[in-house]
Amino acid sequence: MKVILFGTGDYYNRYKKWFERQEVVALLDNSEQKQYTFIDGVEVLPPKEGVRLDYDIIVILSFYVKQMRQQLSSLGVELDKIYHFYDLHRLIELDAERRQKQFFLNAREIVDCKTSVIPKILLLSHDMTLGGPTIALFHAACVLKGKGYVVVFASMFDGPLRKQLLTNNIPVIVDENLQIATMQKSKWVRAFSLLICNTLNYYVFLSERDTDIPVIWWLHDARFFYDGVNKEVFRKIRLDNLKAVSVGTVPAEAVREFLPKMECSSLLYGVADIGHGITQDSEGGRMQFITIGFLEDIKGQDVLVQAIKKLPDYIRKQCLFYIVGYNKTLFGERIFSDCTNMDEVIFTGSVDRYEIHRLLSNSNVLICPSRQDSMPTVVVEAMMHYVPCIISDAIGTATYVHDGEEGEVFPNEDEHALARKIVWCVENRDRLNRMGKKARMLYEKQFSMTVFEKRLLNIVQEILSVSGEI
Repeated sequence: MKVILFGTGDYYNRYKKWFERQEVVALLDNSEQKQYTFIDGVEVLPPKEGVRLDYDIIVILSFYVKQMRQQLSSLGVELDKIYHFYDLHRLIELDAERRQKQFFLNAREIVDCKTSVIPKILLLSHDMTLGGPTIALFHAACVLKGKGYVVVFASMFDGPLRKQLLTNNIPVIVDENLQIATMQKSKWVRAFSLLICNTLNYYVFLSERDTDIPVIWWLHDARFFYDGVNKEVFRKIRLDNLKAVSVGTVPAEAVREFLPKMECSSLLYGVADIGHGITQDSEGGRMQFITIGFLEDIKGQDVLVQAIKKLPDYIRKQCLFYIVGYNKTLFGERIFSDCTNMDEVIFTGSVDRYEIHRLLSNSNVLICPSRQDSMPTVVVEAMMHYVPCIISDAIGTATYVHDGEEGEVFPNEDEHALARKIVWCVENRDRLNRMGKKARMLYEKQFSMTVFEKRLLNIVQEILSVSGEI
C-alpha cells in the first residue's frame, strides 16, 4: 500500500514500526516548523499538499482524530480512505508482522508455569510512561503483589515505568503485538487467572476474548478519546465474565454510548501521600497559581490565559501563574505567543515528578481548566498537598468538590467565571488555608492509598471467588 501518515508526534513514534513494509509516501503535520523537513527519511508536508499525492490510505496518528478527519474531508479526501491507529488491526497482517515479546525478571517462568496454586493476575497497560492511568495501574500491581498474588505487568510499549516495576520486584512483559492483537490471538495471556485491562486502548483486544478468563476493564478515558473507535468492533465485546470499573462518572458515561448494557462500577485511583502540611504564604509575596498538563486544546490552557487577560490590573500585579507541561506543540506555541508581555505568566515546560510536587507544595491554588478530563491526577495531588483547586465542571473531580468548600468550580470554557474565581481567591487569601484543609480531607476520604487498596481488593477477591480461583 501507499500510505500517508498524519501526525509526527508521540503517536507517530509509537506506531510507525507497523509501516516499515509499506510505502510511506509522505508525513503530514499542521506545524509550520515541521513542514518541509524530513523525519525518518520521509518529507513532512502541509495536509493540503500531501493529499494531492498518489496514495491508498491516510492513517491518523493522533487522538485528535475528529478534527483531523474533518480537515482531510474538507480537503477532498474520501472518508473510506481515512484510518486511525485504532484501525491498525484491520490494516496489518499480524501473523506476518508479529513481534518478539520481551520478558523481565521471572515473567517467562510465570507464563510457562501450569501448576500455580496462587492466582496469577496480569495487569495490561497501554504504555509505561509516567501518566496518570499508568501510574494508577502500577499502584494496583504493588497492592496485589503485597497481598500475595502472583502479579505480572504487561504493556504495549516500553518506557520509564519499567525501572520502577523491576525495582519493586514486579515482573514485566513488553508485547508490541498488543497494539493490534485481540485476546484470542494473544495465547500467552491464558496463563493467568485474571486480567486487568487498563484504559480504552484495550477495546480491540477485548473484542475477541476468551470469556472463561475473568477480566476487569479499568476505564480512565473522557469522551474525547472515543472519537477514533470503530463502533462495530467495540460492540463485539462480550460482557459475560467482564467487570467494567471507571475512574468516576466521566468514563462511565462515555463508554455507555457504545455499550449501553455494560454496567460500570466506580474504582477511583489512589495517590501516595507525600503531603507535609499547609502551604505557607510568603509574607507580602505574590499569590502563586499553577496549572499542570500537556499543552493541548483539551486541557484548556487557552481558557486560563483569556481569564488572566480579563483580570483587573491590581489583581494581576498580585499574582504569578505557572503553566507547567510540554509546550512544543502547535497549541503550545500559540499559547506562548498569546502571553507575550504578560510577565505574570511563567512557562516551565516539562518537569519531572519531584519538581511537580515541589511546585505544588509552594503554590497557593491549582487551576484545572480542562474542557474534558475524567479525574486529573494533578488535582488530587494538589489536594494531598493541602492546595485548594479551581476546576472546570467538565472534569470528573467536580463530582466530589463542592463549590466554595473543598475548592472552586466554574462552568466549562467560561473564562469570565474563571477570572471571577481567581479574583475571589486573591481577595480571600485568609480563607484558602481552611479550603486547603477541606481539600486534604477529601483526598483522604476518596483518593488515599488506603481507601484505594480496600476498594481494589474487594473487587478482585469477588471476581476470583466467583470464578473459583479462591
